[in-house]
Amino acid sequence: MLYKFKSQNAGDVIMLEASGRKVLEVIGKDAGPTGIILAAQMPAAIRALQDAIALEESHDEKQGEDIVSGNTPGLRQRAMPFIDILKRNHKAGTDITWGV
Repeated sequence: MLYKFKSQNAGDVIMLEASGRKVLEVIGKDAGPTGIILAAQMPAAIRALQDAIALEESHDEKQGEDIVSGNTPGLRQRAMPFIDILKRNHKAGTDITWGV
């Protein structure tokens, strides 16, 4: 299953189910098959993702794991395109919708 995030001001962002669910959970949204992120909610969503990335990377550093050469992509790699779409749409004042 895929999550497809659509907006008027950026290209679509497509994520596998696990990554899409994680991102939606971090920003406090129900990871249902469809939904919307209002422009007014985007600054909080961006902060939540940035905080979660920093926490994950801090944890990895404490565990002695090399973030760059790790075997699996971390939240940073998965969330950066999503953060970009949030920033672009917040600046334009438009919402983001998603479907599965």
